Amino acid sequence: MQQTFSNTHRLVIMALLVAISVILSRFLSIAAWNLKIGFAFAPIALAGILLGPIPAAIVAAVADFLGATLFPIGQYFPGFTFTAFLTGILFGIFLYKKADMKNIVISAVITQIIGSLLLNTLWISMLYGTPFLALLPTRIVQTCVMIVIQVIVVRILAGYAPQIYKMQKA
Repeated sequence: MQQTFSNTHRLVIMALLVAISVILSRFLSIAAWNLKIGFAFAPIALAGILLGPIPAAIVAAVADFLGATLFPIGQYFPGFTFTAFLTGILFGIFLYKKADMKNIVISAVITQIIGSLLLNTLWISMLYGTPFLALLPTRIVQTCVMIVIQVIVVRILAGYAPQIYKMQKA
């Protein structure tokens, strides 16, 4: 997987992944006020696999901001955008040109613990005035479920990365 995309290809891929992430996040996820189960991470992980940390972070942050602006589910809070940006960076660091099973598991565990369990729980606590520790039990369950989902989905996506690279030559 040593091929690289041209700047135009990279921009088009990033735009498509932003659009897919917004759709998955806003329309195809199960959400309650303090937890969310969904697949919006998939395009961000794919950006990390194909493009690296910075493009994946940009995809994640732009998707979060556009989703919150165009299809709000409550008030916009920049902390969630920061978490998305950080998630993109982490996916890129662990998965760019090395999306083996070990790195997939590490990326899922780290993004879920740092992003979802710690940071997003903090943002929810700040937004709604609910004590951080009171939110933790349900957030821990969500984190465990999402780690398993992320590992399975990202493993599947990583299997398609070589085919995506081949498509650029066509």
